[in-house]
Amino acid sequence: MNDTASSAPVARIALVGDRSEAVRSHARVPGLLDVLRTRDGLDLDAYWIPTQGAHEDLTGFDAIWVLPGSPYRSEAGVLAAIGTARAHGIPFLGTCGGFQHALLEFARNVCGLARAGHAENTPGLTDEDALVVPLACSLVGHEGTVRITPGSRAAQLLGTDRAQARYHCNYAPNPRHLDVLREHGLAFTGTDESGEVRIAELPGHPFFLATLFQPELDGDGTRAHPLITGLATAAVAHARV
Repeated sequence: MNDTASSAPVARIALVGDRSEAVRSHARVPGLLDVLRTRDGLDLDAYWIPTQGAHEDLTGFDAIWVLPGSPYRSEAGVLAAIGTARAHGIPFLGTCGGFQHALLEFARNVCGLARAGHAENTPGLTDEDALVVPLACSLVGHEGTVRITPGSRAAQLLGTDRAQARYHCNYAPNPRHLDVLREHGLAFTGTDESGEVRIAELPGHPFFLATLFQPELDGDGTRAHPLITGLATAAVAHARV
C-alpha cells in the first residue's frame, strides 16, 4: 500500500441494494473498491445494505451508493437511504435504479409531490403521478453518448462535455415533472443526444450525483469510472471531518 493510502482515513460506504450475482453491476463493485484502494489510495470499508434494512440509521456512513437491481424489495428503504444522504450531507451516488429513486425521493420530500410514484413499483399510475415511466425503447445493453453541462460536478469529474455511457434499464423520468424538480433545486447536468435527462446533481451538497447509466460497467474493471472515484474521494473527505 502506498503512503497516500496508509495516511488516509478508512471511509465507510453503504452499498444499498438487494445483492445478487445475477446483477452485473453488483459483481463489478468489489473489484472496483479494490482498484480504488490500490490504485488511487482511497480506502473504503464497504457494507452491503439490503433495501429492507435501509430504514436503519445510515448517518454513520461516509457515503451511500444506491446500486441498480430494481424493482427493489423495499422502495421505502431505498427512499429512506437517499433521504438520509440528502438531508445529512452524506456523499451520495445513485446509478440506474438509484437515479430513478433519487428523483422520486426528491419529488416527494422536497417538492411536495406526495403521490409521485415509480411505474415499475406501482403499475397503473396516472401520468400526473408517474414520476418514473417506462422507456419507449429499452436501454438494456445500450451504449450511447451523454452531453455534460459545462461547469457541473459531472463535467469537473469527467473532464469533458461528452462521454460514453452504458445502460441496463427500462425506465426513465417523466418529462412533465422535470421543471418542478428544477424549481426546487435539482440540476439535470447530463442528457443523451435527443435531450433526455441522464444525470442529476444537487448543487450545494457535498456530493449528490445520480446517473441513469451505470458507470460501474465502464471499461474492463481495472480502473474506476471518474464519477465513482469522485464518490470515493468525497467519502474519504467526509471521514476526515
